[in-house]
Amino acid sequence: MQVFRGFHHPGVASACALTIGNFDGVHRGHQAMLALLTNEARHRGVPSCVMTFEPHPRDFFAERAGRLDAAPARIATLRDKLSELERCGIDQTVVLRFDQALASQPPEVFIRDVLVAGLHARYVLVGDDFRFGVRRAGDYAMLDRAGAAAGFDVARMMSYEVHGTRVSSSAVRAALAAGDMAAAADLLGRPYSISGHVLHGRKLGRDLGFRTLNLRFRHARPAAAGIFVVRVHGLSPQALPGVANLGVRPTVEDAGRVLLEVHCLDWPLPPDAGYGACVRVELLHKLHDELRYESMEALREGIERDAQEARAWFTR
Repeated sequence: MQVFRGFHHPGVASACALTIGNFDGVHRGHQAMLALLTNEARHRGVPSCVMTFEPHPRDFFAERAGRLDAAPARIATLRDKLSELERCGIDQTVVLRFDQALASQPPEVFIRDVLVAGLHARYVLVGDDFRFGVRRAGDYAMLDRAGAAAGFDVARMMSYEVHGTRVSSSAVRAALAAGDMAAAADLLGRPYSISGHVLHGRKLGRDLGFRTLNLRFRHARPAAAGIFVVRVHGLSPQALPGVANLGVRPTVEDAGRVLLEVHCLDWPLPPDAGYGACVRVELLHKLHDELRYESMEALREGIERDAQEARAWFTR
Protein backbone atom coordinates (compact mmCIF):
# COMPACT_ATOMS: atom_id res chain seq x y z
CA MET A 1 0.00 0.00 0.00
CA GLN A 2 1.25 3.47 -0.87
CA VAL A 3 0.90 6.19 1.77
CA PHE A 4 0.90 9.89 0.92
CA ARG A 5 0.93 12.90 3.21
CA GLY A 6 -1.51 15.05 1.26
CA PHE A 7 -2.66 14.62 -2.32
CA HIS A 8 -0.20 17.01 -4.02
CA HIS A 9 2.17 14.19 -4.88
CA PRO A 10 3.12 12.77 -8.30
CA GLY A 11 2.59 9.22 -7.06
CA VAL A 12 -1.11 9.70 -6.31
CA ALA A 13 -3.20 7.73 -8.80
CA SER A 14 -4.84 9.60 -11.66
CA ALA A 15 -8.19 8.00 -10.79
CA CYS A 16 -9.50 6.10 -7.79
CA ALA A 17 -12.38 4.61 -5.85
CA LEU A 18 -12.38 6.56 -2.60
CA THR A 19 -13.69 6.41 0.93
CA ILE A 20 -13.23 9.08 3.60
CA GLY A 21 -13.05 8.77 7.36
CA ASN A 22 -10.99 8.60 10.53
CA PHE A 23 -11.00 4.76 10.65
CA ASP A 24 -9.84 4.70 14.27
CA GLY A 25 -9.40 1.02 15.09
CA VAL A 26 -10.42 -0.23 11.60
CA HIS A 27 -13.22 -2.24 13.21
CA ARG A 28 -15.56 -4.72 11.53
CA GLY A 29 -17.82 -1.97 10.22
CA HIS A 30 -14.82 -0.30 8.61
CA GLN A 31 -13.69 -3.65 7.24
CA ALA A 32 -17.07 -4.23 5.56
CA MET A 33 -16.87 -0.77 3.99
CA LEU A 34 -13.31 -1.36 2.78
CA ALA A 35 -14.31 -4.72 1.26
CA LEU A 36 -17.07 -2.98 -0.70
CA LEU A 37 -14.63 -0.26 -1.77
CA THR A 38 -12.01 -2.69 -3.07
CA ASN A 39 -14.69 -4.59 -4.99
CA GLU A 40 -15.94 -1.39 -6.63
CA ALA A 41 -12.35 -0.36 -7.41
CA ARG A 42 -11.69 -3.68 -9.19
CA HIS A 43 -14.96 -3.36 -11.10
CA ARG A 44 -13.90 0.07 -12.36
CA GLY A 45 -10.26 -0.83 -12.94
CA VAL A 46 -8.93 1.88 -10.61
CA PRO A 47 -6.98 1.78 -7.31
CA SER A 48 -8.81 1.80 -4.00
CA CYS A 49 -8.01 4.84 -1.89
CA VAL A 50 -8.68 5.85 1.71
CA MET A 51 -8.53 9.46 2.80
CA THR A 52 -7.98 9.85 6.53
CA PHE A 53 -6.94 12.66 8.86
CA GLU A 54 -4.21 13.37 11.39
CA PRO A 55 -4.83 14.72 13.91
CA HIS A 56 -8.36 13.44 14.45
CA PRO A 57 -10.73 16.36 13.67
CA ARG A 58 -12.20 16.17 17.18
CA ASP A 59 -8.65 16.46 18.59
CA PHE A 60 -8.21 19.65 16.59
CA PHE A 61 -11.47 21.24 17.74
CA ALA A 62 -10.93 20.18 21.37
CA GLU A 63 -7.47 21.77 21.41
CA ARG A 64 -8.75 24.95 19.78
CA ALA A 65 -11.49 25.20 22.40
CA GLY A 66 -9.03 24.55 25.23
CA ARG A 67 -10.94 21.40 26.23
CA LEU A 68 -8.56 18.53 25.66
CA ASP A 69 -10.86 16.22 27.64
CA ALA A 70 -13.46 16.60 24.87
CA ALA A 71 -11.24 14.77 22.38
CA PRO A 72 -11.99 11.06 21.95
CA ALA A 73 -9.63 8.52 23.43
CA ARG A 74 -7.46 7.06 20.66
CA ILE A 75 -7.86 3.39 19.78
CA ALA A 76 -4.95 3.05 17.38
CA THR A 77 -1.78 4.85 16.46
CA LEU A 78 -1.38 6.01 12.87
CA ARG A 79 1.05 3.12 12.33
CA ASP A 80 -1.54 0.55 13.39
CA LYS A 81 -4.31 2.19 11.38
CA LEU A 82 -2.20 2.11 8.23
CA SER A 83 -1.21 -1.52 8.86
CA GLU A 84 -4.86 -2.55 9.12
CA LEU A 85 -5.82 -0.59 6.00
CA GLU A 86 -3.09 -2.41 4.11
CA ARG A 87 -4.28 -5.75 5.50
CA CYS A 88 -7.74 -4.93 4.12
CA GLY A 89 -6.29 -4.65 0.61
CA ILE A 90 -6.30 -0.86 0.17
CA ASP A 91 -4.00 0.34 -2.63
CA GLN A 92 -3.25 3.85 -1.40
CA THR A 93 -3.98 5.98 1.65
CA VAL A 94 -3.87 9.76 1.70
CA VAL A 95 -3.31 11.28 5.15
CA LEU A 96 -4.53 14.87 5.27
CA ARG A 97 -3.40 17.18 8.05
CA PHE A 98 -6.53 18.45 9.75
CA ASP A 99 -5.83 22.11 10.42
CA GLN A 100 -7.64 25.44 10.35
CA ALA A 101 -7.49 25.66 6.56
CA LEU A 102 -9.19 22.29 6.14
CA ALA A 103 -11.66 22.92 8.96
CA SER A 104 -12.82 26.19 7.38
CA GLN A 105 -13.14 24.83 3.84
CA PRO A 106 -16.67 25.02 2.40
CA PRO A 107 -18.01 21.63 1.30
CA GLU A 108 -18.24 22.73 -2.33
CA VAL A 109 -14.54 23.65 -2.31
CA PHE A 110 -13.63 20.33 -0.67
CA ILE A 111 -15.43 18.48 -3.46
CA ARG A 112 -13.87 20.57 -6.22
CA ASP A 113 -10.30 20.84 -4.95
CA VAL A 114 -9.83 17.58 -3.05
CA LEU A 115 -12.15 14.94 -4.50
CA VAL A 116 -12.15 16.04 -8.15
CA ALA A 117 -8.93 17.99 -8.84
CA GLY A 118 -6.78 16.37 -6.14
CA LEU A 119 -7.77 12.69 -6.08
CA HIS A 120 -9.70 12.33 -9.36
CA ALA A 121 -12.35 10.21 -7.66
CA ARG A 122 -14.53 8.05 -9.91
CA TYR A 123 -16.46 6.53 -7.00
CA VAL A 124 -16.92 7.82 -3.44
CA LEU A 125 -18.20 5.62 -0.62
CA VAL A 126 -19.22 7.17 2.70
CA GLY A 127 -20.88 6.10 5.92
CA ASP A 128 -24.48 6.81 6.83
CA ASP A 129 -23.49 9.65 9.21
CA PHE A 130 -20.93 11.29 6.92
CA ARG A 131 -20.66 15.09 7.17
CA PHE A 132 -17.94 17.34 5.78
CA GLY A 133 -16.90 20.95 5.24
CA VAL A 134 -17.05 23.97 7.52
CA ARG A 135 -19.64 23.57 10.30
CA ARG A 136 -20.33 20.07 8.89
CA ALA A 137 -22.49 21.70 6.23
CA GLY A 138 -21.94 18.99 3.63
CA ASP A 139 -23.87 15.72 3.71
CA TYR A 140 -24.58 12.68 1.56
CA ALA A 141 -27.29 14.43 -0.48
CA MET A 142 -24.96 17.30 -1.37
CA LEU A 143 -22.18 14.88 -2.28
CA ASP A 144 -24.55 12.83 -4.44
CA ARG A 145 -25.68 15.91 -6.37
CA ALA A 146 -22.08 17.04 -6.84
CA GLY A 147 -21.10 13.58 -8.09
CA ALA A 148 -23.85 13.60 -10.69
CA ALA A 149 -22.61 16.98 -11.94
CA ALA A 150 -18.88 16.18 -11.83
CA GLY A 151 -19.03 12.60 -13.11
CA PHE A 152 -18.29 10.43 -10.08
CA ASP A 153 -20.59 7.87 -8.44
CA VAL A 154 -21.55 8.21 -4.78
CA ALA A 155 -22.67 5.40 -2.50
CA ARG A 156 -23.58 5.21 1.17
CA MET A 157 -23.06 2.26 3.49
CA MET A 158 -25.46 1.86 6.37
CA SER A 159 -24.59 0.74 9.90
CA TYR A 160 -22.93 -2.62 10.49
CA GLU A 161 -24.13 -4.69 13.44
CA VAL A 162 -22.69 -7.60 15.40
CA HIS A 163 -25.12 -9.49 17.66
CA GLY A 164 -27.55 -6.59 17.40
CA THR A 165 -24.94 -3.99 18.40
CA ARG A 166 -23.95 -1.22 15.99
CA VAL A 167 -20.22 -1.46 15.38
CA SER A 168 -18.51 1.90 15.78
CA SER A 169 -15.29 3.38 17.07
CA SER A 170 -17.28 4.71 20.03
CA ALA A 171 -18.40 1.17 20.90
CA VAL A 172 -14.79 -0.06 20.69
CA ARG A 173 -13.64 2.78 22.95
CA ALA A 174 -16.36 1.93 25.47
CA ALA A 175 -15.33 -1.74 25.54
CA LEU A 176 -11.66 -0.86 26.00
CA ALA A 177 -12.43 1.70 28.71
CA ALA A 178 -14.40 -0.99 30.57
CA GLY A 179 -11.52 -3.46 30.19
CA ASP A 180 -13.76 -5.85 28.25
CA MET A 181 -11.16 -7.13 25.83
CA ALA A 182 -13.42 -9.93 24.55
CA ALA A 183 -16.09 -7.41 23.53
CA ALA A 184 -13.45 -5.21 21.90
CA ALA A 185 -12.15 -8.21 19.95
CA ASP A 186 -15.70 -8.99 18.75
CA LEU A 187 -16.08 -5.44 17.46
CA LEU A 188 -12.62 -5.35 15.89
CA GLY A 189 -12.68 -8.87 14.45
CA ARG A 190 -9.28 -9.51 16.07
CA PRO A 191 -7.59 -9.06 19.44
CA TYR A 192 -6.86 -5.44 20.26
CA SER A 193 -3.17 -4.77 19.63
CA ILE A 194 -0.55 -2.03 19.63
CA SER A 195 2.64 -2.14 17.57
CA GLY A 196 5.83 -0.14 17.45
CA HIS A 197 9.59 -0.16 17.73
CA VAL A 198 11.13 -1.18 21.03
CA LEU A 199 12.71 1.86 22.71
CA HIS A 200 15.40 2.25 25.33
CA GLY A 201 13.89 3.06 28.70
CA ARG A 202 15.25 3.83 32.16
CA LYS A 203 16.09 0.13 32.72
CA LEU A 204 14.02 0.11 35.93
CA GLY A 205 12.41 -3.20 34.99
CA ARG A 206 15.84 -4.78 34.73
CA ASP A 207 16.75 -3.46 38.19
CA LEU A 208 13.52 -4.91 39.58
CA GLY A 209 14.15 -8.30 37.99
CA PHE A 210 11.51 -7.90 35.27
CA ARG A 211 13.06 -6.94 31.94
CA THR A 212 10.61 -5.00 29.76
CA LEU A 213 10.08 -3.93 26.17
CA ASN A 214 9.03 -0.28 25.90
CA LEU A 215 6.74 1.00 23.13
CA ARG A 216 5.56 4.60 22.85
CA PHE A 217 1.84 5.27 22.37
CA ARG A 218 1.90 8.70 20.77
CA HIS A 219 -1.40 10.00 22.07
CA ALA A 220 -2.10 11.34 25.53
CA ARG A 221 -5.39 9.46 25.91
CA PRO A 222 -5.27 5.81 24.84
CA ALA A 223 -8.64 4.05 24.74
CA ALA A 224 -7.27 1.27 26.96
CA ALA A 225 -5.16 1.63 30.08
CA GLY A 226 -4.00 -0.60 32.91
CA ILE A 227 -2.30 -3.95 33.40
CA PHE A 228 -2.95 -6.63 30.78
CA VAL A 229 -2.21 -10.22 29.89
CA VAL A 230 -0.61 -10.00 26.45
CA ARG A 231 0.89 -11.90 23.54
CA VAL A 232 3.97 -10.51 21.81
CA HIS A 233 4.65 -11.02 18.10
CA GLY A 234 7.90 -10.19 16.33
CA LEU A 235 10.59 -11.42 18.71
CA SER A 236 10.53 -15.12 17.86
CA PRO A 237 8.76 -17.50 15.45
CA GLN A 238 6.09 -18.13 18.11
CA ALA A 239 4.00 -15.53 19.91
CA LEU A 240 5.28 -14.98 23.44
CA PRO A 241 3.07 -14.74 26.54
CA GLY A 242 3.55 -11.71 28.72
CA VAL A 243 2.14 -9.09 31.04
CA ALA A 244 2.10 -5.38 30.23
CA ASN A 245 1.42 -1.95 31.64
CA LEU A 246 -0.24 0.59 29.32
CA GLY A 247 -0.28 4.06 30.84
CA VAL A 248 1.79 6.74 32.53
CA ARG A 249 3.58 4.62 35.20
CA PRO A 250 2.46 6.66 38.24
CA THR A 251 4.94 5.04 40.64
CA VAL A 252 8.08 5.92 38.68
CA GLU A 253 7.18 8.76 36.32
CA ASP A 254 3.58 9.96 35.82
CA ALA A 255 4.79 12.63 33.40
CA GLY A 256 1.89 12.21 31.00
CA ARG A 257 3.94 10.19 28.53
CA VAL A 258 2.06 7.02 27.60
CA LEU A 259 4.14 3.85 27.36
CA LEU A 260 3.36 0.22 26.78
CA GLU A 261 5.81 -1.73 28.95
CA VAL A 262 5.82 -5.46 28.23
CA HIS A 263 7.43 -8.20 30.31
CA CYS A 264 7.70 -11.50 28.45
CA LEU A 265 7.04 -14.32 30.91
CA ASP A 266 9.78 -16.37 29.26
CA TRP A 267 12.45 -14.00 27.94
CA PRO A 268 13.70 -15.47 24.62
CA LEU A 269 16.57 -13.08 23.83
CA PRO A 270 20.03 -12.08 25.06
CA PRO A 271 19.92 -9.35 27.74
CA ASP A 272 20.28 -6.35 25.43
CA ALA A 273 18.49 -7.75 22.39
CA GLY A 274 15.15 -6.51 21.12
CA TYR A 275 15.89 -2.77 20.95
CA GLY A 276 14.75 -1.33 17.63
CA ALA A 277 12.66 -4.40 16.78
CA CYS A 278 9.13 -3.76 15.54
CA VAL A 279 6.74 -5.82 17.65
CA ARG A 280 2.98 -6.21 17.89
CA VAL A 281 1.43 -6.69 21.32
CA GLU A 282 -2.05 -8.19 21.65
CA LEU A 283 -3.90 -7.12 24.81
CA LEU A 284 -5.94 -10.20 25.71
CA HIS A 285 -7.26 -9.70 29.24
CA LYS A 286 -7.24 -6.81 31.71
CA LEU A 287 -5.98 -7.58 35.20
CA HIS A 288 -6.52 -4.18 36.85
CA ASP A 289 -6.02 -0.44 36.50
CA GLU A 290 -2.63 1.20 37.00
CA LEU A 291 -1.63 1.49 40.66
CA ARG A 292 0.63 3.91 42.49
CA TYR A 293 2.89 1.89 44.80
CA GLU A 294 4.47 3.29 47.96
CA SER A 295 7.97 2.05 47.17
CA MET A 296 10.03 0.32 44.51
CA GLU A 297 9.88 -2.88 46.57
CA ALA A 298 6.10 -2.67 46.61
CA LEU A 299 6.20 -2.14 42.84
CA ARG A 300 8.38 -5.23 42.42
CA GLU A 301 5.96 -7.30 44.47
CA GLY A 302 3.05 -5.95 42.42
CA ILE A 303 4.72 -6.91 39.15
CA GLU A 304 5.40 -10.37 40.55
CA ARG A 305 1.71 -10.81 41.39
CA ASP A 306 0.70 -9.59 37.92
CA ALA A 307 3.13 -12.04 36.27
CA GLN A 308 1.73 -14.91 38.33
CA GLU A 309 -1.84 -13.96 37.39
CA ALA A 310 -0.84 -13.79 33.72
CA ARG A 311 0.70 -17.27 33.89
CA ALA A 312 -2.46 -18.58 35.56
CA TRP A 313 -4.62 -16.97 32.83
CA PHE A 314 -2.64 -18.69 30.08
CA THR A 315 -2.84 -21.99 31.96
CA ARG A 316 -6.62 -21.69 32.17
